[in-house]
Amino acid sequence: MTQKPKVIIICGPTASGKTGLSIELAKKINGEIISCDSMQIYKDMTIGTAKPTPEEMQGIPHHLIDFVSPEARYSVADFKKDAMEEIKKVLANNKVPIFVGGTGLYVNSLTYNISYPEIETDLEYREKLEEKIEKQGLNVLYEEAKKVDEQAMQIISPNDKKRIMRVLEIYHQTGKTKTQLEIESKLVPPPYEYITFAIDMDRQKLYSRINQRVDIMIEQGLIQEVEKLLEKYKEFPTAMQGLGYKEVVSYLKKELTKEEMIEKLKMETRRYAKRQLTWFRKDKSIIWLDGLATIEENIKRILEEYCEGEGSTLI
Repeated sequence: MTQKPKVIIICGPTASGKTGLSIELAKKINGEIISCDSMQIYKDMTIGTAKPTPEEMQGIPHHLIDFVSPEARYSVADFKKDAMEEIKKVLANNKVPIFVGGTGLYVNSLTYNISYPEIETDLEYREKLEEKIEKQGLNVLYEEAKKVDEQAMQIISPNDKKRIMRVLEIYHQTGKTKTQLEIESKLVPPPYEYITFAIDMDRQKLYSRINQRVDIMIEQGLIQEVEKLLEKYKEFPTAMQGLGYKEVVSYLKKELTKEEMIEKLKMETRRYAKRQLTWFRKDKSIIWLDGLATIEENIKRILEEYCEGEGSTLI
């Protein structure tokens, strides 16, 4: 049997040190980085998404960053399609693909080889859903979606309009639930051998890093970044729901004071990190790295797993 090409994934909670680790790893093993972050895809959203700066990248190519308009919709299906193309390109250059990010749905789409049916949007049905939201509220659709696909709705927030509508649209147009389609697609093994690592860290240490990151973002001009976005773009179907952006919008609308906005952003980011850790801990195939270890120690751990097996060599 021909050995499948190996692909490394480094995931974990926000502010855990994924960027620094991945760049040093890429330098060591001739790798290229592919973002696995649902917010870093957007153009003009740099500070709030903690995109690595050109200086931080240190010449390492980064893919799937800064290429989608904040006005556009970008789904997990879009990510899966783009990610598979990037893997092919990186491997064709004799480089090691290294996915980096904290978006669990993106990670799962790769490791479980979830395929998403190409469904043309039924605009008439979508309009009916929008009307129902306007007249009766989003919660009515949320309850409908739970009846259709209770399993999928377990990880979807009652406020996540886009994903709630997606569950209903898939069922309406295919007659199958999102969960059913994912189970069917998982029967096909992935074309690559994904070796997935996640960074763990003492909770208080992680929260301290998150609080510090928020303060730095404000100093770097997060408020001004949001103001420019509001001036430049008309619609934000998903982008402005991201952490950091919706809180600043509330501040600009004078719904929160600056101090309240900063504290809310810190609190929501800590909650998000907790959800990320819960998500990744469900996956028993993930290899955990110590967030308090040195980058060199964690790289050594990654390479032990990467090189395991007969015929595995570093490029």
